[in-house]
Amino acid sequence: MNASTILMVPGLRDHVEDHWQSHFANAHANVRTVPPLQRDKLDCGARVAALDDALAHIDGPVVLVAHSAGVMITVHWALRALPARRKIESALLVTPPDFDAPLPEGYPTPDELRLHGWLPTPRERLPFPCVVAASRNDPLARFERVAGMAQDWGARLVDLGCAGHMNPASGFGEWRDAGRYIASCV
Repeated sequence: MNASTILMVPGLRDHVEDHWQSHFANAHANVRTVPPLQRDKLDCGARVAALDDALAHIDGPVVLVAHSAGVMITVHWALRALPARRKIESALLVTPPDFDAPLPEGYPTPDELRLHGWLPTPRERLPFPCVVAASRNDPLARFERVAGMAQDWGARLVDLGCAGHMNPASGFGEWRDAGRYIASCV
């Protein structure tokens, strides 16, 4: 890996022990993870503040590695936090959900997401280089919608093929290619 600190930005389910982000963080000394919220777990502003706080405790350049709603946290943060953006070297944004469309049962509704500050989904160009890794059979977003987000964010799109949502439910605990994709962002 590089000399940068890698900061994992988990999604709404926070830390899942068998998630690829957890496996990667446990295997590398230069990786930190945004801590889970104790309250306001669905509040986008609270999640953005947690990311900002985690970054405030890191010296030197940072590579953000976000998954699912963590991508949306990262995007909302990037378009709000002007001074702190300078330390971001790049970002890997893995399987962003399409919060503008209804999600499967068990996930928040568009109305709940709007109420908690997630919508509208930011579509401005991000102020640092990034890669969006998208799956063709992600139950939380159609590939074409994610490709549009990547284009709007100024990101390079990587097609992961049929990888579901890149979570344990899709068969991903350890993701052996995570390091390669993280390195490709820089």
